[in-house]
Amino acid sequence: MSRIEQIGAATLYLGNCLEVMATLEPVDHIIGDPPYEASLHAAKNSLRGRKHRNDGVAELRGLDFDPIDEIREPFVRLAGAKCRGWFIAFCTAEGVARWADAINASPMKYKRACVWVKPDGTPQLNGQGPAQGAENFVCAWAGNGHASWNAGGKRGVYTHLVNNPERHGEHPTEKPRRLMSEIVADFTKPGDVILDPFMGSGTTGVAAVMAGRRFVGIEMNERYFDIACKRIEDAQRQGDMFAEVAA
Repeated sequence: MSRIEQIGAATLYLGNCLEVMATLEPVDHIIGDPPYEASLHAAKNSLRGRKHRNDGVAELRGLDFDPIDEIREPFVRLAGAKCRGWFIAFCTAEGVARWADAINASPMKYKRACVWVKPDGTPQLNGQGPAQGAENFVCAWAGNGHASWNAGGKRGVYTHLVNNPERHGEHPTEKPRRLMSEIVADFTKPGDVILDPFMGSGTTGVAAVMAGRRFVGIEMNERYFDIACKRIEDAQRQGDMFAEVAA
């Protein structure tokens, strides 16, 4: 690792996730957005440089990181050794079975795939078939005993706009902050330590800090790491301001 930044309740590492995770103490939960499978990388990268929008929203961009395929199994093994509660990883529909296979070969207990519905998802621009209107995330329990969460019998369906007012737009697979806040609220408790091994521009960290959780983030791209530091610092500052007003 080449940098460590401490921002309030967040500790951020610039480095390779496998290398950094190996040095960390166990955490309560792992909530991350790993790279997509190679097939979707190829599809998204075919859009690089094309202009599709005239509404001021950031254009679709190619993916400037490697697919998950080659490191999925070692990552899951390491996650199983470091996680004491929920393991959550975003993926494509095509990738759910691959993640389930890797999780089932680990000490973690695979639960199910949940769905993020995207009402404003990008249409199929060539008109040759249906567009992707949703994304999955897989859930596994790494703790002792029965799995426990805060949402009772709630269905694993989360509906949030991609192009929401809070969208930062610099990372090509940025997740909505409200989506990550809902997941944090459902799966974790105040004071828990949440690790995001693929931090990107820091949306999970922003949601964690806003909810009073401790956060550990890892990102190997320095540009995205710097963006995450700024976003999490802003979220931490706003939380401190609200606490002072309440006092």
